[in-house]
Amino acid sequence: MSLGRARRGVGLALLALVGMSLVGCQTAAESDERAAAAAIDLPPLSEVTPLEDPRAYEGPTTAVVGGPSIPPLAEAPRPELPVTVASRDRGAETDVVVSDVSRIVPLSLSGSIGELVHAFGLSGNIVGRDVSTAFPGSEEIPVVTRDGHSIDAEGVLALNPSVIITDGSIGPTDVVLQLRDAGIPVVTVDRAIDAETSYATVQQVADALGIGAAAPAVVDTMRQAIADTEAEVQQLLPEDESKLPRVAFLYTRGTAGIFYLFGEGSGVDSLIRSIGAIDVAEEIGWVGEKPMTEEALIGMDPDIILVMTKGLESAGGVDGLLAAQPSIALTAAGEHRRIIDVDDTVLFAGGTRIPDVIDGLARAVYAPESLR
Repeated sequence: MSLGRARRGVGLALLALVGMSLVGCQTAAESDERAAAAAIDLPPLSEVTPLEDPRAYEGPTTAVVGGPSIPPLAEAPRPELPVTVASRDRGAETDVVVSDVSRIVPLSLSGSIGELVHAFGLSGNIVGRDVSTAFPGSEEIPVVTRDGHSIDAEGVLALNPSVIITDGSIGPTDVVLQLRDAGIPVVTVDRAIDAETSYATVQQVADALGIGAAAPAVVDTMRQAIADTEAEVQQLLPEDESKLPRVAFLYTRGTAGIFYLFGEGSGVDSLIRSIGAIDVAEEIGWVGEKPMTEEALIGMDPDIILVMTKGLESAGGVDGLLAAQPSIALTAAGEHRRIIDVDDTVLFAGGTRIPDVIDGLARAVYAPESLR
């Protein structure tokens, strides 16, 4: 195995743990609230007025991530079934035969699997969904996750699904195996956290649906949407490169004073690059996700700290975070209270949400007043 793949594997494992701990209490009502917030009618990036100096801005911001904005294929492909695909179960591969995709249950912590099925034009075949799936019309589909990250096995079985597709971020694993033992084909695909992993997942989901040949078209659409959004973001950057903000993503939970810095291979690194900011983790060669010392954070002195919304709430908001972790208060970000929180379920969503996450982060970093 290459070093890069090994790093990514460790990163994905920790991200799954992070997601479970932070999103576990999300309810359908909270999901609806998130969807309502994301539906705010915001002007396009090309019409917002950027800050003259994003490093000098003061005050916290909640990023608003809409979407998924990528439309489904104009014509849904016809599945060619049966198909035998490799299910990636705990690092091993198991052959699964899929002979019917008329009743699909896609499951992922971020909703990305259901949204990929929608992108292929097969959302009409979805009979059950996780709480995070939020494409137009999905609100009418029954939710089969009890608390955001655990599968309601009885609820799934009651829907008589013909295939379940999951990225392994929702469990427990025993329940997934129980569903397979009940005779339902269960296909586990790789979890998408950035563009490159998303393209691979797109192909895997398409293969599981018997429409493998349709994947390149969706990948091409995603590539173009990401490139177009990144081009819009470039127009927001300050002309003086010394004013480009230095950004760190910290995973924090409660007031224990323990926090992780996310670096290369975490997914956050690609997002920071996409918004044209300076990744302080990259500056020091930080790989993966590791505990951050107070001395190291002060030395990096980020202008902006990104956190997950649930993590920030668990710490008691910005005031609680600064009180619990005084080292943050000694950075430029802490001094200016420049803390940007992002909804837990979409930050690492991957898939068709990537352009929307880039858009939301760019607004929060360069044009926070446009969100008020």
